Amino acid sequence: MTDREIHLPVAAQPSVDSLVEYARRAESAGYGCVSLPETWGRDAVTVLATIAERTDSIDLGSSILNTYSRTPALLGQTAATLQEVSNGRFRLGIGPSGPAVVENWHGVAYGNPLKRTRETVEVVRQVLSGEPVEYDGESVSVSGFRLRCEPPEPVPPIEVTGMGPKAVELAGRFADGWHGIMLTPDGVRSRLEDVERGTDLGERDADDVRVTVGVTCCALSDGDRARALARQHAGFYVGGMGTFYRDSLVRQGYAEAETIHDAWQEGDRTRALDALDDDLLDELCAAGDPKTARETLRRFEGIDGVDAVTVSFPRGAEADEIRETMDELAPDRG
Repeated sequence: MTDREIHLPVAAQPSVDSLVEYARRAESAGYGCVSLPETWGRDAVTVLATIAERTDSIDLGSSILNTYSRTPALLGQTAATLQEVSNGRFRLGIGPSGPAVVENWHGVAYGNPLKRTRETVEVVRQVLSGEPVEYDGESVSVSGFRLRCEPPEPVPPIEVTGMGPKAVELAGRFADGWHGIMLTPDGVRSRLEDVERGTDLGERDADDVRVTVGVTCCALSDGDRARALARQHAGFYVGGMGTFYRDSLVRQGYAEAETIHDAWQEGDRTRALDALDDDLLDELCAAGDPKTARETLRRFEGIDGVDAVTVSFPRGAEADEIRETMDELAPDRG
């Protein structure tokens, strides 16, 4: 059975308490995990620690912490600490992000993201073992570090994100899980082939790699409003968040992603959103009235090899629209 989870809003929220309230609501509604990215708002670690203290049973995840702004040793410390304060409910999600974020926002040189991700996974595993860390890689070097507290039990899983075939293959070969977003159902199936290729190369069992697919969702009684919010969100990611999502869609056969990206970059949002037609919107997002959104979400949940589908929210959704979507797509609603 596919788990249904919540990805907390990436858009600015009024307070940490508002994010905690969403997490508590998700726990009450039966969602299996609540995850939070670290983008341009509050740092994810402080918020997740607060959520851990104010919830009882729901799993917590970072999706994602990037592998450049936080060192591998610090990521290991963070995972150990969040595992402690959550009583074993934490999942570490990491990824390399992109040069626009890493270089422009954090002032750190960006290069060889696949190697950086692999070496970060390996160092974090060493940190979480509690043993001294000696590691000399191409992107990461650590010497003399040791966790000065009891190593966490159980050891939190290390899951990575990635869009391209090689990045997803890396997840299958070295990580405990893979996170994918802004993919069509056929795109998910293609990436699952990459996961399987990675597990074969690593001589691992594919069942040991947890596959989580994030889907932008908006389920409102006002279905037109829901679709407009989802379209704007998808347009922003394809057009305004570097080239990763554009290239991913082009690989999936959607040449219109080039138009969306170029128009967005030129400041012509109307042309960009017009290029994101209803067919593409329905391939990327579960948006509309509650019945329509549930049916679309079940298409992703029905893909063989997907272990969890994460309900995420459009950037422009108001608090009441986030709560309505969360309630309408709760696991017990089907």
